[in-house]
Amino acid sequence: MIAAALLPLVPFAAALVGLLLPRRSRTVPAIVAVGGAAVALGLAIALATGGDTFDKARRLADFGDLSVSVGVRVNPAAALVAVAVGVVALAVQLYSVAYLAEDERYAPYAAQVSLFTAAMLLVVVAGDLVELLVGWEVMGICSYLLIGHDRRLPEAPRAAVKAFLVTRFGDVGFLLGIALLGYRTGTFRIADVLGAASNGKLGAATATTAAILLLAGVAGKSAQFPLHTWLPDAMAGPTPISALIHAATMVAAGVYVVARMFPLYQAAPAALQTLGVLAAITMLLGALAATAQDDIKRVLAWSTVSQLGYMTGALASGEPPVALFHLLTHAAFKALLFLAAGSVIHAVGTNSMSAMGGLRRGMPVTFWSMTFGLAALAGVPPFAGFWSKDEILAVARGHGWTGWLVWTSGVLTALVTAWYATRLWLRTFFGEPRTEPAGHPHEPRWEMLSPIVALAVPSAVLGLAGLSVGFGRRLGAPGRLVGFGPDTLVALAVLALGAAGAWLVWRRAPAADPARVLGRARPVFAGAFYLDAVQDALVVRPMTALAAIVRNGDESLVDGAVEATGRDVNLLGGLLGRAHRAALPRAAVAVLGGAVLFGVIAAVLEATR
Repeated sequence: MIAAALLPLVPFAAALVGLLLPRRSRTVPAIVAVGGAAVALGLAIALATGGDTFDKARRLADFGDLSVSVGVRVNPAAALVAVAVGVVALAVQLYSVAYLAEDERYAPYAAQVSLFTAAMLLVVVAGDLVELLVGWEVMGICSYLLIGHDRRLPEAPRAAVKAFLVTRFGDVGFLLGIALLGYRTGTFRIADVLGAASNGKLGAATATTAAILLLAGVAGKSAQFPLHTWLPDAMAGPTPISALIHAATMVAAGVYVVARMFPLYQAAPAALQTLGVLAAITMLLGALAATAQDDIKRVLAWSTVSQLGYMTGALASGEPPVALFHLLTHAAFKALLFLAAGSVIHAVGTNSMSAMGGLRRGMPVTFWSMTFGLAALAGVPPFAGFWSKDEILAVARGHGWTGWLVWTSGVLTALVTAWYATRLWLRTFFGEPRTEPAGHPHEPRWEMLSPIVALAVPSAVLGLAGLSVGFGRRLGAPGRLVGFGPDTLVALAVLALGAAGAWLVWRRAPAADPARVLGRARPVFAGAFYLDAVQDALVVRPMTALAAIVRNGDESLVDGAVEATGRDVNLLGGLLGRAHRAALPRAAVAVLGGAVLFGVIAAVLEATR
């Protein structure tokens, strides 16, 4: 229990120390940040190897009939997720030491990464919904700070604001859902809330309403349609932050929360059906958008949107262990892909794949590591993504109409994923260099290269853990997580079809972009079906116009009335002041005249009695 309590406190302490250090210092902030992440990983590993399940809480405060507690709720699945968070956080902190070697604001950056890590770990081990909400919201604040870290890029502040506002919009529903659960159960303690949901004490209507409200926050954090548009724009942040957000923190938080609160969703089938529809749209939309991107980071960003759709599809099919399995494998290969992409960008000086080509000769370690990551993403056996993605298809098939919808979308998405992963691989590492920097690439420093090599190992072999009965039981499954069946053959067939299609198109014209075969659909896919424009027209512009009207009304009516009152009082005061400023003779005459006037009035009143 002590290890679980220390898990978020250690990176939080590292964040506090880092924020107090001088902004331009580097050595001490690096030691504090890397050391804090390493200790947190050690604590997570200790929890995972122990395999204990415990739920300890202490009442913190009472608000009428509602009680708020603070404590930890840990099971083997939570411990494994904590390990994934710790691994990615440590890799990002170590990678950032070299990646931001010339950044004068490294110290606050490293502290913010530590705070971000602490917030995600708090979400993982929280035993109370209010406690979980604190971690959830701190992640949102840190994402804003980290995405907008590089102030030299004009798109960075805009992307940070967009991420903050879109996720906050979803968090309104998340907060209302928590409030509803607390009001109906009299407590925010997760164990008690889930117990009430399992026993039917919440009622079907309350359970469904609360579950759907929570899904609003999940859709925002985990980039589910229609609140997914912030995630690709978040690529304006430093590449290590892209790896942190896209791999094991923030976007994984929504999936984890649904898995943690799954008894509530079992009591609300309509919420699961809603999640299934969103998952089917999200996974295919993200994959299609990735096919036409030229920015290597945006390809990976849209792939994250798509893979998150797989996870929520598994949840909608009633299989949280399978969703968590894919969460773990995805954390490994997506962190690897983003960090490897950062090495490529560092070498050629641009995100554009049009300026790359032939990099495998000068960057063999990065090439093979990224090959492992792309193979895992596409679902090539025996790499990690193959096992978890295949199992998602297996559990979705036959799970009602929602399951068939998820299965159909999942198969099509697997085909498209193989196509764009192969395109990225060929376009980046093969053919002739298309620019001068691409003709003379170089591997990065060891601080950047070692996390990449380390992450290549779980990207290759983590999926094999699904063959273990013990691993499956740790994630909550009755036995091993993976098997072989018709879905395996379907997955392999679409993988081969998609990869071969991309290779054949590239082979005909290695210097050209294979995305040219998309024809008129290419700009549609590149613009992600213009959903940003739709949101801009339906939400952003009306809200901006309304804000302008309110501002003008405030300035002209409210402020105008206040300012006019002040001007009138000043004018009246000036008149009275001028009336009182007079020479002594005139003042004496005025006083005497007033005295005579009052005397006459008094005499008249006395005479009329």
